[in-house]
Amino acid sequence: MIRTATPADIPLIHALVRELADYEKVPHEAKATEAQLHEALFGERPAAFAHIAVDDTTGEAVGFALWFLNFSTWRGVHGIYLEDLYVRPTARGAGHGKALLAELARICVERGYQRLEWSVLDWNAPSIAFYESLGARPQDEWTVYRLTDEELARLGRPV
Repeated sequence: MIRTATPADIPLIHALVRELADYEKVPHEAKATEAQLHEALFGERPAAFAHIAVDDTTGEAVGFALWFLNFSTWRGVHGIYLEDLYVRPTARGAGHGKALLAELARICVERGYQRLEWSVLDWNAPSIAFYESLGARPQDEWTVYRLTDEELARLGRPV
């Protein structure tokens, strides 16, 4: 049901990223190209990793998880940050999302990583309920901040 992505999956991953952006109501923000995804996942120094959920009956790819390593200075070990988890609406409820998360949890356990983390939009009640059913808990005391575009460029300019 779950397999590691290959370079041949780049068009699929790109399409699934765009579907996720549509679902999250921000299709204009999905700017990554296939070439960028290929470089991130399979370039000289891969910085991200992906797994594909495949329907056991049809063999059709129905979802993906894209992740990268983070590091906890408090625990002294790596963890996984799940950037994207998406299962096509027609395949939801069949266990693909749980299987993707279980694979990432397996990787954490096998490698000694102590955290599997991700963010979820506060309006996405079905996903929140799903995550909590697995035992995941929100980190309410933390607020995510982000710099992009002009603000990032302004702060990053040489002084």
